Amino acid sequence: MKTIRISIGLISAFMCLLVSCQSAKKENKSKKLASVQTEQIRFVYQEIKGVGKDSIYNRRDNSDIIKVNDTYYMWYTRMDSPITSGYWGTIWYATSKDEGFTWTEQGMALDLGKEGAFDSHSVFTPNILAYKGKYYLYYTGVKPTPGNKNKEFEGNSTTDITAIGLAVADSPDGPFVRVENNPVLEISPVASDFDSFRIDDASLLVRDDKIWLFYKGRSIVDGKQGPKRTKMSVAYAKEGKGPYVKHKGALLAKSHEVLIWQKEGGVASIASINATINYAKDGEHYTIMHDSLKKIPKAPGLYRPHLENGNSNAEIPGWGISMIQKKGSAYLLRFEMK
Repeated sequence: MKTIRISIGLISAFMCLLVSCQSAKKENKSKKLASVQTEQIRFVYQEIKGVGKDSIYNRRDNSDIIKVNDTYYMWYTRMDSPITSGYWGTIWYATSKDEGFTWTEQGMALDLGKEGAFDSHSVFTPNILAYKGKYYLYYTGVKPTPGNKNKEFEGNSTTDITAIGLAVADSPDGPFVRVENNPVLEISPVASDFDSFRIDDASLLVRDDKIWLFYKGRSIVDGKQGPKRTKMSVAYAKEGKGPYVKHKGALLAKSHEVLIWQKEGGVASIASINATINYAKDGEHYTIMHDSLKKIPKAPGLYRPHLENGNSNAEIPGWGISMIQKKGSAYLLRFEMK
C-alpha cells in the first residue's frame, strides 16, 4: 500500500509539472504573439492643407470623420489665437474630397451657449453621429468658474463643472440646434466615482439598436493625479437625444484619449496612457490586444463609416486626423494606423 501511495504521489507531481510546463509554454507563446502584434501596429503622420499649421488660429481636438456622398466631414475646436491658453473655443467644421489630405474650412458649427448656461464659456472636443436622417453633434461645454473675477473657466477648481452637450441638424452643414434636455450627460454627484470631477470626449456607435456614448472621466478624489488616472466608460440611450443612462463604473483605465471603433463584432479602443489597444467582444469587458505602442495620435478621430447612419458592417480604412502640440501651439495633422 505504501508503494502505491508513493507511485500515486510521483504521478501527481509529474502531472503538476507537466501542466506547469504547458502553462509556461502558453504564456511564452502569448508573449511572442503580443510582441508580433505590437510590431504590426504603427502610426504614420502627414501634414495637411487648409486646417493644418496656422499663424492665426489654433485648431485641435477634432471629431471622428464621416463621409456624406463624396465629401468627408470633420468638426474641431478653434481658438482665435495660435497659442493654446486656457479653456475657451468654439466648434468649427471642414470638408475634404481627397481622404483628409486637403481640407476646406466651411465655418462655425456651434457657438457658445447663452449666458449662465453650462456651455457659456467654451464648447470643445466635438464628435458626430449620423443616425436616422439626423446629424448629432456631441460636445463638451463649460461655464465660468464661480467667483472668477475674469469670468473664466479655471480648469482646476473643484467648483468647475463640465458636461457633455448635444446639438442636432438635418444636414452635416447645419444649422445645429441644441436639444431641450441639454446637457445630455453630467458629472457624478458621488465624489468617489471615477467621473465626479470631469467628463469629456464623447465617441459614438450604434449597437443592439442603442446609441452608445463612450466618454472619459476624472475623479475628485484623485486630485492632481487625475489626468494620469483618466478612465473610459459608456452611457446608453434608445434615441440620439437621450435620455442617457450611464454604465455602472468605468470600463477601461488609463484612457485619456477616447478613440473607439467597431471590430469583428466587438469594440476596440486605444488607452493612450499605457499605450495599448484593447478589445471587448461585448463592448464592455476589455482585454489588451496590442501593447507598447509608439507615437500614439493625440486627441484623434478616425474616419469611421460606422457613424454613417448605422453602417455597422464597414471596415475601418485606418486613417484619421489628430493634433500635435509644440511650444504652446496646436494644429491638426493626418495619421494612418498600420
